[in-house]
Amino acid sequence: MIQEIKIAGNRVAVLIGKGGSVKKELEERTSTKISIDSKEGSVQLEGEDAPLLLRGIEVVQAINRGFSPERAFALLDDEDLLLDVIDLSGLTDSPRQLDRLRGRIIGKDGRSREQIEHMTECELSVFGKTVAIIGLPEQMKIARSAVDMLLQGLPHEMVFAFLERKRREMKQNMIDYYY
Repeated sequence: MIQEIKIAGNRVAVLIGKGGSVKKELEERTSTKISIDSKEGSVQLEGEDAPLLLRGIEVVQAINRGFSPERAFALLDDEDLLLDVIDLSGLTDSPRQLDRLRGRIIGKDGRSREQIEHMTECELSVFGKTVAIIGLPEQMKIARSAVDMLLQGLPHEMVFAFLERKRREMKQNMIDYYY
């Protein structure tokens, strides 16, 4: 099987890594052969094992969406983790408005993004015209709701109160499940 995806020119070096280390590790861990055309910005993955090939593509997409290779490789470490990408380009055609939306999600000194990550146990990357989330399905759903709330302009306090409520519910569900 062969899959090809496009990636941003400024993410090619990150995908390759120092001395080809990231590319090599990805090939080893997914049993794939990876070809990168940096001029075209295309990455081709070739492999026999379809699930591993698809996981490799997810890792490449995560790196393309701004995650560090270390954070993207989490997708290989835990098969329950998923990658979700929220496209912001349809929300506005103004670059200033796009910056404002990204700024709301990131928050002052990155604290809003960190808070969402901490309370949902997900990883967030705000990069270009997208917000990408890596996490378990249930937590990812909550993180995505929080991001959507911020994009709709709700106050940060309201969003964090929502996250705290969801976190308490998840803890309670866990307690109920085990007892």
